[in-house]
Amino acid sequence: MNQGLPLDFKKLVVARFLFNISVRIQAVVVGWTMYDLTHDALHLGMVGLAEALPALSLAPLAGYLVDRSRPVRMYGLVLLFSLLSALVVFYAQFNLAPADHVIALYLASALTGTARSLAQPSVFATVPRLVERSQLSKATASMSSVQQIGSVIGPALGGLLYGGSLSPTGLASVLLGVSLVCVLSIPAPPAQQPPSKLPLVQELLLGARFVFSHSLLLPALALDMFSVMFAGVTALLPMFAGDILHIGAGGMGLLRAAPALGAGMVAFWLTRIDFQEKAGRYLFVAVSGFGLCILGFGLSRNVYLSGLLLFLSGAFDSVSAVIRNTAVQLASPDSMRGRISAINSMFIGSSNELGEFESGVVARFLGPVGAVLFGAGACFLTIGLVYMLAPTLRRLNLKELEQAATG
Repeated sequence: MNQGLPLDFKKLVVARFLFNISVRIQAVVVGWTMYDLTHDALHLGMVGLAEALPALSLAPLAGYLVDRSRPVRMYGLVLLFSLLSALVVFYAQFNLAPADHVIALYLASALTGTARSLAQPSVFATVPRLVERSQLSKATASMSSVQQIGSVIGPALGGLLYGGSLSPTGLASVLLGVSLVCVLSIPAPPAQQPPSKLPLVQELLLGARFVFSHSLLLPALALDMFSVMFAGVTALLPMFAGDILHIGAGGMGLLRAAPALGAGMVAFWLTRIDFQEKAGRYLFVAVSGFGLCILGFGLSRNVYLSGLLLFLSGAFDSVSAVIRNTAVQLASPDSMRGRISAINSMFIGSSNELGEFESGVVARFLGPVGAVLFGAGACFLTIGLVYMLAPTLRRLNLKELEQAATG
C-alpha cells in the first residue's frame, strides 16, 4: 500500500481485508456443504440466486441511504449482517438435520446478499472522503490488491479447516468482529447533502438514469456483467473438485483461491505502473484473456493446469476491475456516489451471483464442462459486441477523465 495514503483509509483497507477473508471462508463452507448434502448442481446455483435477490433488489435503496447518511457507518451495518450470516452457518453445522441445514444455508446466503447491497455503495462513497482525488487510481488498486490477498487466504483456510477441529465459520465470525472494530474507529463526518425535495422514487432512479445515459459507464459495466456472468465458474468448483479433478474440499479451497492470488498480484503491480492513458486497450485485452482462461479450464483435466488457468483468469479480471472501478469513481458526481455505486453493484451482483445461478442451471442440462464451454463462448460474443458498439470505451483514457472531473 502507498505510504502517502491516510491512516483512516488504511483502517478501511484492513477492515475490507478481514471481511474478504471471512466471506470467502464462508463461501467455501456453504458451497461444499451444499454439494455434500444434495449432490445437485441446481442447488449450487440456487445459493447464488438466494444471495443475488436481496443484493439486487435492495441496491437502489442502499445507494440512496448511503448518499443521505454517513457511508462509513453504513459499512458497519454490512459487517453486522455478515456476522449474523456467519453465525447462522456456524449454528447449522452442528445443530441441524440435513433438510434444515440446506434451508439454513439459503438463509445465510440471503443475509450475505443483504450485506452486499450496502457494501459497494458505502465503500465507494467513503474512499473519496479519505483520499485526494489525485490518489483515487492508486487507492483503488491498493484496495483491490489487499482484497484479493484476502480472497486467497479465505478460500484456502475454508478448505483446509473444513471438517477439522477448528470451525472455519467460527474463525470467520471472529475476523468480522475485528473488522467491525476497525470501521468504528474511523471518524464519521456528518452527511453532506441537505434533505431532498424530490420524491423517493425519483431519488432512487437518479443513479440509474446517470449510468444508462453515460457513454462510458454503461458499456464498461455491461462488458463486465455479461462476460463474468456467463464465464464465471465459481459455483461449479465443488463439482470440478469432487467429480472431475478428484481433489476434495481442501483442493476446492485452493482452486477458489487461485483467481484471487492472480488478481492480488496484478493489482499490486498496477499500483506501480501508469496504465491510465491506454486504459481502454488494457480493458479489452484483459477481458479477452479472462475468457480464454475459462475456456482452457473447462477443457483441462490436470489439476495443476486448472489451477494455473484460474490464477491467470483472476489476473486478467483484476486489470478490468481496477480500470472499471477507477472510471466509475472519476465519472461520478460527489452527490450521487452512493446511488451510482449501487447501480455498479447491481451489475457486479448480476455477473457474480446470477452468474452462479446461470452456471447451475446450464450444468444441470449440459454438465459442468458443457456449462463452462457455453459460458466462454458467450463471453467472447459479449466482448465483440461491446467493442463494436462502444468506441468511447475503446479509447478510454483515465488521465483525461480525471482532468474532466477536476475541471
